[in-house]
This record gives sequence, C-alpha cells and structure tokens, in this order.
Amino acid sequence: MSPKIWQIRELLNVSSRYLKDKGIENPRLNAEVLLAHQLHMKRVDLYLNFDQPLTEAELFAYRCLIRRRVGHEPLQYITGVQEFWSLNFAVDPRVLIPRSETELIVEQALLFEEGIALENRPVRILDLGTGCGAIAIAVARELPHAVVWATDISHQALNVARTNASTHGVSDRVFFCQGDLWGAIPRGTDGFDLILSNPPYVSVEEYAALSPEVRDHEPRLALEAGDGGTYFLKRMIKDGHCFLKPGGWIVLEMAPWQTEQALDLIAETGKYGQKRRIKDYSRQYRVVAAQQLRN
Repeated sequence: MSPKIWQIRELLNVSSRYLKDKGIENPRLNAEVLLAHQLHMKRVDLYLNFDQPLTEAELFAYRCLIRRRVGHEPLQYITGVQEFWSLNFAVDPRVLIPRSETELIVEQALLFEEGIALENRPVRILDLGTGCGAIAIAVARELPHAVVWATDISHQALNVARTNASTHGVSDRVFFCQGDLWGAIPRGTDGFDLILSNPPYVSVEEYAALSPEVRDHEPRLALEAGDGGTYFLKRMIKDGHCFLKPGGWIVLEMAPWQTEQALDLIAETGKYGQKRRIKDYSRQYRVVAAQQLRN
C-alpha cells in the first residue's frame, strides 16, 4: 500500500488542529510559518499552491518542526529569524528574541538624534546589552553618519550580533565590546550622545511564571534581574551620566510598573535634567528617558 500523499491545504488544516490541541497559541499562524520555512516559500505562496503535494522527505522534516514547536521551542528559534524594525535578524538560543515594543527605543533615539545632529558632528551611540544587535543595527541603518558601540556580557550573543551587522551592511560603524555593563567600555572612550538599552528587567518572582517558550528556551541572563527586576536598571541610572556627553540622553526599556520607580531613581542622582516616560502602542508606559545636565 503506497503512503498517503499530503497536499499543502490538508496538511495545514491537520497540523493547525494538532497544535491547537497541544495548547499552542495562534496554531494556524505557527503551522503556516513552519511549512513555509520548510518549503522555502513565503506564507502567501502556500495559498497560491494549496494543491501542491509534499515529498516524503518534506513531510518528515515538517513533522520534526511541528514536534519542536509542541515542545514549546519558540517559533523564531526554529526558523532562525525574527523581524525587527522591518529587518530580519538571525536569532538562536544564544540571544533574546527581539520584541516589537523594543522598537520604541529606536523611535526615541531617532527623535533625540534630531537635536544632536544640529551640532554638525557624528552622533555617538551606545547600545548597552545588545543581544542579537537589533537596536544598534536598526539605529545604524537609520543614521548613516552615526557611530554605534554595542556591548554584551555574553560573547556568544556578540557573535550573533556581528553576523547580523554584517548581513545589514553596518559592520564598519557598529563596534562590539564584551563585558558587564559599563565594564565593557574601554578606558578613555569619549562620552556618548545616546545610551540605549533593553536590559533584563524580569523579577525572580515573575521569572517562574513566564511562558515555557520564554522560561525554558530564551537565555535567563537576558531576562532575570533579581528581586523586583530592577538590578540592572538601578546600575544604569546611577552611573549612566558618567558616560554621557552634556545634554545626552539615556533611554531604557522596562516593565510598565517599573517606570515610576525609575523616574524617582533618576531624580535622586541629581545628575539629570529632563526626564520622561513614554507609552508603547498598547498604551502602557514602557520606556524612560533622561537627559544629562548640560555644563
């Protein structure tokens, strides 16, 4: 008896139901993304080729992908890519998967850069804890005259970021340094006009309650930040002014409930002038920014 021939239409229907039964959110989307990835197609091409049969090798490989997803491996790690700022970034378990809300950091950087650009000199930008390089690379693409430094404590994450910088043609303007926060900045480095960061800000208590996709697969080093989730935020706010040029801005992503505490910490330092918190597209406060006092 010859094996059953599976066409794209039927396979998507069956795999979507299977993923739904296993508790996977957005099962149809997951089924489509994985099948398009396996067949080297765009998702829209699946619908243009609904009656296309799969070979036994294609079917076997697709089932392997489905099993990985049922095991709660993130879709982005399976396909090896995540879109951020309309750019495709290579991602794997060495790096946090970029989230759409982090694009707010890039938006704010571009707004603040407009004032700095009036000084008619290259803008110096630091991405602290760069991960896959999403923030640094997106900013470098948008600001071709900017010089961007990107740091991370993980040399493995920096290897991913370097690959992404090369892919997007900014390797000559993004300089990568390995180390723990400010310790990654070489001595004698000039101050920065902008310091940007999406640091770890998940509390110990929250970490245990994260979805298995996040808790069991993404790097804990890029997520968890001690009791209250503010360990890194406090360090960045306390010492950030030492690495800013007069009038420069530090822009930090955090949980909505942490933003008010961050504003208080900024005020306590006495080193910053203007400060503000910015809402994301879900209308929650997500980013806090503060300007270094001018001389």
